[in-house]
Amino acid sequence: MKEVRVGLVGYNFMGRAHSNAYRQVAIYFPELEAQPVQKVICGRSEGPLTAAAAQLGWEEAETNFDELLQRDDVDLIDICTPNNVHVPMAIKAAQAGKHVLCEKPLAMNLAEAREALAAVQEAGVVHMVCHNYRRVPAIALAKKMIEDGDLGTIYHWRGTYLQDWLLDPAAPLVWRCKKEIAGSGVLGDLVAHSVDLALWLVGDIDRVACDMETFVKQRPLLESVDTGLGATAAESAEMGAVDVDDGVIALARFANGALGTFEATRFAAGRRNYNYFEINGSRGSLRFNLERMNELEYYNVDDPGDRQGFAVIQVTEPCHPFLGLPEQGGPRYWPPGHIIGYEHTFINTVADLMRGIASGENPRPSFEDAVKVQAVLEACEQSAQEQGWAEVEHI
Repeated sequence: MKEVRVGLVGYNFMGRAHSNAYRQVAIYFPELEAQPVQKVICGRSEGPLTAAAAQLGWEEAETNFDELLQRDDVDLIDICTPNNVHVPMAIKAAQAGKHVLCEKPLAMNLAEAREALAAVQEAGVVHMVCHNYRRVPAIALAKKMIEDGDLGTIYHWRGTYLQDWLLDPAAPLVWRCKKEIAGSGVLGDLVAHSVDLALWLVGDIDRVACDMETFVKQRPLLESVDTGLGATAAESAEMGAVDVDDGVIALARFANGALGTFEATRFAAGRRNYNYFEINGSRGSLRFNLERMNELEYYNVDDPGDRQGFAVIQVTEPCHPFLGLPEQGGPRYWPPGHIIGYEHTFINTVADLMRGIASGENPRPSFEDAVKVQAVLEACEQSAQEQGWAEVEHI
């Protein structure tokens, strides 16, 4: 078995999710030819970093990213930082000969994304972007059903991603509200997920018509920013400008003729993490809601008239994607009906990454896919600025 020694950059929300995946993947994917070793976790603040290393199972902690790259005992760099340093770190990692896993969005803009892609291609390293929702078994089943022709010709895509964590105007000005760090608001944070799924499930997007709004223009500044889930942060009386989008709506035309819509917001009261899509075709429809992530709804036009309606497929069987052990034929995680959760999407992602490193092939979504997503996001920004349709630049 090949060992893949990992250097993780970042220890908050995504750092914790990735750490758990590295720790768990060998339990559920024992057949992998490569398995990760949690070698080094990297961050700026030594105290919290040391505590995170102990809590999350890392052998060592490192506060200097450049020194991390110089280590011969690190094979993979996993980037879970704020967006503005994704590309600089990915390029340095590739130039150091390290494989790269990067959280989404890959870049602040399309030009940056292209730079990152060129760097990993030139270095010949394995590269992947963590759009973990591709590894939801129900969504992977939707992909298979579409490829099998169960929906026929695709006519419509509707992607909706709704949250409410910034609804309170007194919520502080965290980094996701600052364009210089985040690049954009819900566009890069939430719409990026929907766009990646749309490109994967339906196909390339040719043009978009988009509008955006910032509902709360100023927020209290932080004396210190801690992006950890559930963490508290001191607020100052001074206010700072919010210069990213709070809400986005967009129309899309796919290359195959399908029509699409996207909507995302952090201001949908009561919606904690409502990642929903519906796909309509000539032979049927599919519906998915992440808050019920073990279910996929399917409508088949060929069902008898007295039995027509959306059927709920409980995607927990060993025959479903990611859920069966290939040689044993039994369940990989739990028996049928014993549901999996959000964390398993990262375990599945790491499993595919390990397969890619073992074979030398880039697992999807690769940096090429991330450039395609970034091109759609950039067209959305252009459309919103110009108040008209914008063409998507294809790679």
